[in-house]
Amino acid sequence: MRVRRAVALISGGLDSLLAARLIQQQDIEVEGINFFTGFCVEGHTHAIRNRDQKRVKRNNALWVAEQLGIKLHIIDIVEEYKDVVINPKHGYGANLNPCLDCKVFMVHKAHEWIKQHDFDFIITGEVVGQRPKSQLKRLMPLIAAESGADDLLLRPLCAQNLPPTQPELDGWVDREKLKDFSGRSRKPQIALAKQFGFDDYAQPAGGCCFLTDQSYSVKLQDLWDNRGSREYELDDIMLLKVGRHIRPSKAFKLIIAREEGENNFLSGYKNQFQTIKTVSHAGPLALVEGEQLNSEQLELACAITARYSKGRDADSVELCFSDHEQESRSIQVKPLRAEQIKSDWIIL
Repeated sequence: MRVRRAVALISGGLDSLLAARLIQQQDIEVEGINFFTGFCVEGHTHAIRNRDQKRVKRNNALWVAEQLGIKLHIIDIVEEYKDVVINPKHGYGANLNPCLDCKVFMVHKAHEWIKQHDFDFIITGEVVGQRPKSQLKRLMPLIAAESGADDLLLRPLCAQNLPPTQPELDGWVDREKLKDFSGRSRKPQIALAKQFGFDDYAQPAGGCCFLTDQSYSVKLQDLWDNRGSREYELDDIMLLKVGRHIRPSKAFKLIIAREEGENNFLSGYKNQFQTIKTVSHAGPLALVEGEQLNSEQLELACAITARYSKGRDADSVELCFSDHEQESRSIQVKPLRAEQIKSDWIIL
């Protein structure tokens, strides 16, 4: 009898690690698949910020694959995924997270993949009732149906709470060796991890997806509102993760670095934006998103930037402004006081 083959959706979290290990233990060949959307770069912000330098810098999906000893296929779906974010059929969660549509889309892509690569079924780390929307028991059949995977979708961590799938009915997988986890408690997963000898794994916090984060979602909504369109590029969603975002008017927004690591990161975008940098005092680099600033807007933008420099209490701060053509000039301004930074300018 030929060895059955399964592909596991690997997010980098504990659940997908455990789900894949459970199937590996049944002498099934497992490979992993990780879809790159641009929103799940969990190592991105702490990799560039000084305050996070002690944190381990790793791609958790690659780390999970290493622990399992499996091949991981990382697939770029940035362009295809835009329609999921912009037009989710089933709506958003608490923030701008289209969790149900996201799961349907990724399982659909995995189903296409197994047909192309002669694999037998799909594994996910879902647990009944763990997430408010995408893992409700009544919606799990919807994910299987709308993705096209139907009963080739196996959820090893909660399989005993669900109707048997083809891998179970056809004897590829022993259903009795699968789990019946449910609810939001992590204790069963932690106990199983200990049983398997896993003592280092990513902690759950809405997954690695920035769309579950309120602050990030507010910034993305602001971007859409002020562009008059929900279109975005990869650079847009990366920049939303970095710096202070301050919008004094609909005409422009400032992205102001908070520390040296962010200064260095934002400097990579200098040729794409108008920029402001303090000269007379140590301070941040600011990117200006919007049309060419007029003199009044430029003075305000420089005064805001100076507020976040070492010259915040000085009578005058010199800054260097570079426009879209990279033409530079010196500007002298009095920094705004803290109370002059209006609360409705600051994007969470």
